[in-house]
Amino acid sequence: MRIDIVEINHNLFDVNIVDKVETFHRIELDNDYHQKLSKGKIQKKELILFSIEFLLLREPNTAILSSFKLQLINTYFPEYENEIIIKIEESQK
Repeated sequence: MRIDIVEINHNLFDVNIVDKVETFHRIELDNDYHQKLSKGKIQKKELILFSIEFLLLREPNTAILSSFKLQLINTYFPEYENEIIIKIEESQK
C-alpha cells in the first residue's frame, strides 16, 4: 500500500491511497484543529498521514470518504483524538 499526500493550500490536502483499489481523498485541516491535536509538534501532512493510517486500521480505503474535514473522523471513531495524540507523542521519542 502507498499513501501520497499533496498540499493544495495551507488547509487543503489531496490524498491518494494505492492498494488493491486506488482511491482519492480531499482533506481539510484548519490551523486550530492541527494545533489542538499536535501542539505544533508535527506538520499538517504528517498529521494527515497518521490519521489516514488510523482509518486504514479500521476500514478499507474504499470506505474512506472522498472529501472531509479531519475532525469528522472523531464523529465516527470517538477514540481518534486520544489515539492520534498518543501517536504524535510516540513519534517524538
